[in-house]
Amino acid sequence: MKPRVYVTRNLPQAALDILAAHCEVALNRRDVILTKAQLIQKIRGAQGLVCLLVDPINEAVLASSPVLRIVSNVAVGYNNIDVEAATRRKVLVTNTPGVLDNTTADFAFTLLLATARRVVEGDAYLRAGKWREWGLMLFTGHDVYGKTLGICGLGRIGRAVARRARGFDMRLLYTDAVRADEVTERDLGVTFVDKQTLLRESDFVTLHVPLFPETHHYVSTPEFRLMKRTAILINASRGPVVDEQALVKALRGGLIAGAGLDVFEREPKVERGLLGLKQVTIVPHIASASIATRTKMATMAAENCVAGLAGRRPPNLVNPEALG
Repeated sequence: MKPRVYVTRNLPQAALDILAAHCEVALNRRDVILTKAQLIQKIRGAQGLVCLLVDPINEAVLASSPVLRIVSNVAVGYNNIDVEAATRRKVLVTNTPGVLDNTTADFAFTLLLATARRVVEGDAYLRAGKWREWGLMLFTGHDVYGKTLGICGLGRIGRAVARRARGFDMRLLYTDAVRADEVTERDLGVTFVDKQTLLRESDFVTLHVPLFPETHHYVSTPEFRLMKRTAILINASRGPVVDEQALVKALRGGLIAGAGLDVFEREPKVERGLLGLKQVTIVPHIASASIATRTKMATMAAENCVAGLAGRRPPNLVNPEALG
């Protein structure tokens, strides 16, 4: 008998085909976020669970299916999953690293350029029929070429951003909990500095740190006070690394010039004060949303799930301790 897998949201057909070839698949075809009670009810009897970052997989959810063997997250991050609880229950947890690095780096730079050059404002202005004539200072923004970019977190995505920035002849600073080796620094053209120096000297600050307790509100009022008044903040990592209330105050008070945000503290809710600020570019968590990348993420998650249920070590196992 094939193992039963529950999939919390509709996935690209290629991923569903992989699962269907090896498993009995039950799918949330309504493609809406399930409540906790609904999720608990749906996964009863499931050996595998394929979920998204928006699905909270906590102790109660894990306990609802004693036969559960693997939780396969369609995301790089997995802060939606209680990994410790899963490990105690010998439930494997997997993610989808690597595949979205370049797509996310592309989008981080998209946010940077769009915010610096006021693309969204200009688009709305034109569509509203307000453009009557060309003006010398109409929607003047900030140059990107030759400026200083501060990269917080020089992981795979941070490095991909650095490679893109070199095409704009930018000076590149970075800070990280662990300094990169000399070869990497030389190849990327990056200079290691402490966080405070990076904030003081950067024209653009882009965040690529994981969400841990120590990175919660990684940027808040003290950090905004260090930044240039002309600086722009970019966040395509995790929402809670930025204190959104402090960001609103910093923007209203002129401590920084703008922000480009793909992620938010309490998704899908957005700090109300951000919505009325024209110097902010905000989008609904779409940094990895290319057709090819999202499809690959889903197929990786499916392959992780199938491997775990077949008794093999999944390619992207988060908690090897659960193997026993």
